[in-house]
Amino acid sequence: MLRERFPEFCSSPSPPTEVKMEESVPMEMDNHVLDKEDGCYDNTDATFSDDEEELNNKGKKREFRFHQIKETFIDEPADITPYVDQLDETLKEKVLQLQKSSDTETQCEVMQEIVDLILEEDFESEQMSALASCLSELFKSHFRGDVLPEEISEESLEESVCKPVCLIFRNLCQMQEDNSGFSVLLDMLAELYQKQPKIGYHLLYYLKASKAAAGKMSLYESFAQATALGDLHTCLMMDMKACQEDDVRLLCYLTPSIYSEFPDETLRSGELLNMIVAVIDSTQLQELMCHVMMGNLVMFRKDSVLNILIQSLDWETFEQYSTWQLFLAHSIPLETIIPILQHLKYKEHPEALSCLLLQLRRENPSEEMVKMVLSRPCHQEDQFTTSILRHWAAKHDDLLAEHIKALLIKNNNMPRKRQSLRSSSSKLAQLTLEQMLEHLDCLRLSLNNTKNNCMSDPLQHTLTCVRKAGIFPLLRIFTFWSMKALKQAFSCVFCGLYQANTYYPMISNR
Repeated sequence: MLRERFPEFCSSPSPPTEVKMEESVPMEMDNHVLDKEDGCYDNTDATFSDDEEELNNKGKKREFRFHQIKETFIDEPADITPYVDQLDETLKEKVLQLQKSSDTETQCEVMQEIVDLILEEDFESEQMSALASCLSELFKSHFRGDVLPEEISEESLEESVCKPVCLIFRNLCQMQEDNSGFSVLLDMLAELYQKQPKIGYHLLYYLKASKAAAGKMSLYESFAQATALGDLHTCLMMDMKACQEDDVRLLCYLTPSIYSEFPDETLRSGELLNMIVAVIDSTQLQELMCHVMMGNLVMFRKDSVLNILIQSLDWETFEQYSTWQLFLAHSIPLETIIPILQHLKYKEHPEALSCLLLQLRRENPSEEMVKMVLSRPCHQEDQFTTSILRHWAAKHDDLLAEHIKALLIKNNNMPRKRQSLRSSSSKLAQLTLEQMLEHLDCLRLSLNNTKNNCMSDPLQHTLTCVRKAGIFPLLRIFTFWSMKALKQAFSCVFCGLYQANTYYPMISNR
């Protein structure tokens, strides 16, 4: 019954049949064999294109640099119809002629004619907005791409400023500020600036690159005051920010002249400096450092450098390192910025601490330096103070001992008054006698790990002088832990004083 209803399950399995390969298969195999014999295949492992590139570049130094992503634009015919109808017939004719011409030289000639019409006495100022809109649309292509030539020379720079829009700049440079046409043309440029903000840094580039604009950088200040912003600092920062976003090479090219021509706007804060170090690469950093050392660029001055370095503590790591490299290229004494140590925390500011450490080791320690170094909080993981004290003790032991002695005596004679929590000075680390002894104890522990496990003679002499100055009676009011730290810190010196029987009664009375 089951066989009748489910014959497919009950039928005996059929014997396996031999599958014969078609003739085309061996032919294909033969072809592969022939290809292999012809050299198309070999026994080596297959390599990918990346592997081949690595093999080809083996032994060569690979360079990783910041490259801006260039946007691609499709030039479309400028539509100036809504604006051109607002112009008078003469001006309208010139604008349409400018639109039709494609030759740069012809455009420059037409643009000069437009400038001449603007400077006429019967020019109606109501047309400025419409004319600025027309020029902004017609010159869109002039504000795209790199402004600075690939190879910088006098010829290439002059060629780069031969654009129709530069005719406005040139005419302004040739005029006197008391000329009535100067203010009109400046207002025209300010109106164009509202339509095309890139005009600002193009003006800065023209004033530096063009021979006709030599010594005319003050024109930019007049331009900034004529704009709706009305402020030189705001206008300059906005233009440099736009330049940073569009062309980093141009930003570096303009930097020396911007700092030299507008020191009050650039040196009083770190705003422009942050723009620069945020986008430059190592090559451009080295070029800026060369400008500094040759005297062509000043990016810091004594009265504001400390505030700028404090601002930089919140920047990215490379930005901070670049800032410190640029600072060290200047000839500003390190004592000018040594108070920054009171703002540095070893877990949060490793960039600034490492740069300061390398610079301090090259300096002869002054009393102010030693004071600031000892003012840092004493933490087991923070090796900054111990490392620089150990270096100074090895290289300048006499000088270091003299400064430590002076600081100990000053702290002993200083009146101890309770500070108000609202006092601004309490926010920064204050040097205390106990703090100094803690750091000296850390120095002793560090020296114990080396063959030179005893303090030098100058430091021993320092303690003797301190004893004679009457500092030990003050130590009686310290906690037992403080006295213990004192004993440990100067254990080597105390051994010699035990023999002289000079201090034993003081400690025993404790």
